[in-house]
Order: sequence, then C-alpha cells, then structure tokens
Amino acid sequence: MIARPFFNSGILVLLLATACNRPLPVPETNKNSNEHLLAATLFHQQAAELQALCLQAYNIASRNMDAISDTASNLSSLAIVMDLDETVLDNSPYEAQSIIHGLSYPQGWDEWMNAASAKALPGAVDFIKSVREKGVQVFYITNRREKYREATLVNLQNLDIAPADSNHLLLRGEESSKETRRRKVLENYQIVMLFGDNLTDFAAIFDGNPNTLRRAEITDSLRADFGSRFIVFPNTMYGDWLNAITDYDKNLSAKQKLEKYKAVLQGF
Repeated sequence: MIARPFFNSGILVLLLATACNRPLPVPETNKNSNEHLLAATLFHQQAAELQALCLQAYNIASRNMDAISDTASNLSSLAIVMDLDETVLDNSPYEAQSIIHGLSYPQGWDEWMNAASAKALPGAVDFIKSVREKGVQVFYITNRREKYREATLVNLQNLDIAPADSNHLLLRGEESSKETRRRKVLENYQIVMLFGDNLTDFAAIFDGNPNTLRRAEITDSLRADFGSRFIVFPNTMYGDWLNAITDYDKNLSAKQKLEKYKAVLQGF
C-alpha cells in the first residue's frame, strides 16, 4: 500500500492560496471595523473646507467678542466655555491610526492622550490668546477623564494656551453631562459664549435625546443662539449625532452599528 501524505484543511488552504499568489481571506472578526470612518477622517485631515469652517467659526466668535468688549463694563467677570476635542484640539491622527491598524475606541486612546501631541484647529490659538488679552476668562470643559489631566495640560502648554489654573480645566467625573460643570462656572462668571462640536457642549436639553428631537425641535428652538452664544465646529468622525442613531447603546458590535447607520439613510 502506498503511503499518502496527509494535509489538514488549514494547510491545504494555505498551499492553494500561496500557489495562486493570492492573500488568504481575512476572518470577519479581524476585518477593520473603522472603514466607515475613512471619508470622515480624510475630511478632517485633507479638506480645505474643514479649515475654512474652523476659521469661519473663530472669525464669527472674534466679531462677537469685539462687540461684547465694546459694551461690557467689567470684562474680567465674563467667561467663555470651550470644549477641547474637535473644538480646540485635533484628534484626527488617532482616528487615522485606528483605521490603519484596524483598532476601535478605546484601543490606543491612552497612548494618544499621553502623547500630548494634538495640534490646534485652525484659528483656535489666535482666538484664545485674543480673548485672554481682553481679560475675559477661558474655561475648558471636556469629557476627557481625570487621569488625562496632566497630559492635557502638557498638550495645551505646548500650544501656549494652557488654562489659567486647575479650576479652568474641568474634566469629566462620573457623569458625561457638562451641565454641572457649566453651572460651576456660572457661580462666579457670566458665560457669554460656548464652543463645541457636540450640541451637548451647549445645553443639557440635548443630553441623551434622539435625533428626531435634536434636529426638529430642540435645535430649531435655539436657532437664534447659533453664531451668537453657541459656536459650533464640524465633527464627522464621532459624537452624539452618531450615538443617537444607535440609541446610545454601547454594547452594539461594529456590524450592528453599521446596520443601524444604513437603516436611517434616506434615498430618493
């Protein structure tokens, strides 16, 4: 009896793929779950339109501040409140790295935070410095965790826009809502403008609401505030606009999220 070589199915597939000079198929579980972020991240890193929108926002804010300065009797009693990520700081390199290496948040987030190397969005540094020169207080209210305080301070110091003291950098505690922290600022200052890429950066009424309410009712009811009290920045990569589509369900897989995103698309 002639002995026959034995190949298990895995080795056989490997040999066939090698012989045909074709890569092996990637198992579903290892496929990049961030491919849907490709165009969004490219917009942040490559689009002159993103640059223009940021400059537009800060130009409007500068004109608002000039008008406020002309009429206010005590500028030191006034404050502006600024979100950090995608409002002052550009985190698109983290999103790009996630796409390149097939990672999903929070994978790699600690490393990105501790690198303290985020660049400022166009117009941010000049605007913040001009506000400080007027004597108006600048508060950063961010949902970065407290463990990132030192790295965040280093990042802002490198950009020469560090907070005046620890009380001017309000990071997230147990709750993600920023309302309590805004009220803390209001104890001693009048907030004349708020800056953010997420509508929850402006008012608690947006917290946890579905997009039907966020778009049709709440945003419309505050239309006079956009461009005056509220300065909004574009963020196509992440935010409550996406979370609302998935009903704020953090347990969904990447595939389930994509299914929900596609389900709300409106064709013609």
